[in-house]
Amino acid sequence: MPEQIDAKPDDIGQMTFRQAMAELDGIVAQLESNTLELEDSLAAYERGVALLRNLRARLDGAHQKVDVLMGELEVGESDDVIDTTLQKA
Repeated sequence: MPEQIDAKPDDIGQMTFRQAMAELDGIVAQLESNTLELEDSLAAYERGVALLRNLRARLDGAHQKVDVLMGELEVGESDDVIDTTLQKA
């Protein structure tokens, strides 16, 4: 069994997003191969759930940051601004 599955959930926060995704992909492949013993499968599944939870939290945080940045880019239109692109000829 790879060392990654034996790692503590605490170390997930120290991993890069790419490293966590790669480990999760490896765990999924192992579980789908049906080559692990039951106990190892349960440990791998637990590790996968912890990785997935962390990855989702990171994605949610990134999404919120993008929303904030996009909000800063949007220029609020005032009543003084007139859209002239729809004028009739």
